[in-house]
Amino acid sequence: MKQTPLHALHLELGARMVPFAGYEMPVQYPAGIMREHLHTRESAGLFDVSHMGQVLVRGAGATGALERMVPADLVALAPGRQTYSLFTNAEGGVLDDLIITRWSDDTFFVVVNAGCKEQDLAHLRAGLPGIAVDTLAGQALLALQGPRAAAVMTRFAPALASLVFMSGTHCEIGGVACFVTRSGYTGEDGFEISVPADAAEALARRLLACPEVMPIGLGARDSLRLEAGLCLYGHDLDPQVTPVEAGLQWAIAPARRAGGARAGGYPGAARIAAQMQSGPARRRIGLLGDGKAPVREGSVLTDLAGRAVGEVCSGGFGPTVGGPVMMAYVESACAAPGTQLLALVRDKPRPVTVTKMPFVPQRYHRG
Repeated sequence: MKQTPLHALHLELGARMVPFAGYEMPVQYPAGIMREHLHTRESAGLFDVSHMGQVLVRGAGATGALERMVPADLVALAPGRQTYSLFTNAEGGVLDDLIITRWSDDTFFVVVNAGCKEQDLAHLRAGLPGIAVDTLAGQALLALQGPRAAAVMTRFAPALASLVFMSGTHCEIGGVACFVTRSGYTGEDGFEISVPADAAEALARRLLACPEVMPIGLGARDSLRLEAGLCLYGHDLDPQVTPVEAGLQWAIAPARRAGGARAGGYPGAARIAAQMQSGPARRRIGLLGDGKAPVREGSVLTDLAGRAVGEVCSGGFGPTVGGPVMMAYVESACAAPGTQLLALVRDKPRPVTVTKMPFVPQRYHRG
């Protein structure tokens, strides 16, 4: 398995390491997943996300060429701004979800999921002939998340106080050139820091030395994103799921929708436009369960008469919510908040209720 530049530090901190997307990654530290989760909601948590793919797309014509691969409005994306987007296939299914940041006119910084980065790199190169597509293998990626993250980061780089959600800037932290964005995967305010791999451990130690900060593993990262209603590729998104089914139609920019200035033009646009017009047969929804026992991915959902209507795609215990939280795909007729369903857990039905997402309020810093 591959290792991130922080591997030795994880071991020093007592992390329990597990395989994840081809890497040996920390699932939790001695404090445990519950405490790590709650600490991130209350203060600031440091995550190693160096397994993610960091890619630079640049060259004359990159804006138009990259825009033809995604449903985003890259023409209108200002330098220093980010957008969430998707790679789709010819049927409108999701190949990966990603974040695109415009560095300059025809230079884009793209962050893709760890498990998809090799296929995404090949996908980009095939779709962008004549455009430079370079993986930033020499960069680590750290995330500092939580309500105290800004107070910590601005001690090291005061200029970061002016960043708002989904924006980024080049800056120096401790004399090291970094690219920092105000973004993350927890529903909290926070930052992601692209830093040279050989400087990553020193930066992590500086952040961990702050009283507000503790290290957070993959276990709490998953429960935090689930409470925030955020999709995890390979669970809530895959090539058979369209953005409309996933409730991500907001990621289809107005300029790329039917009647927009540059409508369609990306893979699967026709099917996605049709679903936006008439509605999909199934939808991703949030569910709250009774009691404390979590309902896991793969659990079948039925209506109260026992007819199968869907399946859980992500599920677990929400420490902030104080009970089981789930995301699932169900027939659209069963997707309205307040709908009562049953989840089959070891063949026994347990009551669950459709609810709006996110399960906890998002606290992004929008200025």
